[in-house]
This record gives sequence, C-alpha cells and structure tokens, in this order.
Amino acid sequence: MAKRPVYISISEPDHLVKEVLVHFTWFPGFSSIQKKRNILALHESAKNKGFYPLLEISTKSEDVLGQRLSAFNLKIKTEIGEISVEAAYQGSKVFEIGGPYRDIYEKDSRAAKRDMRLRKSGPLKCFDYFGEKWPLVPKTAFYDWLYLSALRPHQDFLKRLYSYRGFTDIEFNPQKSVNCQARTCALLVSLLKRNVLNEALRSQRDFIDRISSDSFEKDHSVEFRQGKLAL
Repeated sequence: MAKRPVYISISEPDHLVKEVLVHFTWFPGFSSIQKKRNILALHESAKNKGFYPLLEISTKSEDVLGQRLSAFNLKIKTEIGEISVEAAYQGSKVFEIGGPYRDIYEKDSRAAKRDMRLRKSGPLKCFDYFGEKWPLVPKTAFYDWLYLSALRPHQDFLKRLYSYRGFTDIEFNPQKSVNCQARTCALLVSLLKRNVLNEALRSQRDFIDRISSDSFEKDHSVEFRQGKLAL
C-alpha cells in the first residue's frame, strides 16, 4: 500500500489549496507502465471518495495537458531565452559553498536535476534568479513563482483546468520532497478563479504576501484508506 496527495483548488478567504491523502495499492517498479498503473490506482481510489475527475501533472500523465504542465516540459522566458522551469529552479540554488550554477539553465530538465554539484555544495541557503534573491521561507515560494510565471501568458487556455476536481503527481512523495507541480496547479486555479494571478506576480513581495496570507490546508481528517496503511 502507498499514499499520495490529491491537491484541490479552493477559494475560501484563508485557503487556496487543500491536500487530501489517498491510500491505494502500489505497483513497484520504475517502468513507465508501472507508474501509469499507479496513477490509475490512485485516481480510482480517489474517485471512490468523490474526487473526480483528476489530472495527473507529470511526464507520465495519460493526458497531453498533464504532460505539458510538467515542470520538466514547461518553459519560462528569460534574458537568455526559453529554459525549462526545472532547469531554472535547479540553476538558481545557492548553497553554503557554491552556486548559483547558472550553466545549469542551459541543460535539459533531467540533466539539470542530476547535476552532482547540487548534492556536494552543502546546505541550501537561498535562490538567486538572474540577480533576484529569493528566501527559503515560504518554502515553496520560489518554485511556485517560477511555475506560475511560466504559465501566466496562457491564462485563457488554462481555464480548462477548472473542469478538474483536483491534481496529482505520482512521482511526488511528501516525505521526501517539498515542491509539487500538482499542488502548484491547484494554486494556479485558485488564483485564476479569484482573478488575482497578475496581482500576485507583480513582484516578489506581492507574491509572498499573497501565498502567505492564503494558507495551505492539509486535510488529513478525510484521508481515504484502502486496506492497512503501509509503514
């Protein structure tokens, strides 16, 4: 058994995103077939509790929209041209003894994430994106800002996301990672519905103020279990 979060857009005054943990049968293995089986199992378990339809946001998604919204595929316009959101994020990291490693900007997403300097430069201190410093708190602020900035030109197209009950990312394990593209998609929908995306992206201060005032709700009281919880 495994559990993964489903991220749901909500438009309450103090909340933008709700996380619901869903338990499902896990199919081990690293092949794309196994990962797609896991996506199906996760979505089926969520559907049984009324969370439907869902959109998987990853390169393994069966939906072209979900594939395009993967941070590995999503591009952001910069002063050196278009680069992937993943490369922008990894290349902007500043560590205790190194970084930012801006040559990572020019790498493809997989090579950017696997750059060994990211693991050998000590603790992460902050982000430096073309001279603009971003703090580590709020912990997902820089990643969310990059992702949403890349999507801002496509707001009318992205209203297609309104039809989904929630978003998943089968690769994301909240016990091992912080940033999740599915969660950021739910955040995007909430900001679009409230017509405050452009306002939030006016500046770093505006963005941090917006996401800090609208807290992220973890509703584990409605976890859906299918069988016993795996340790």
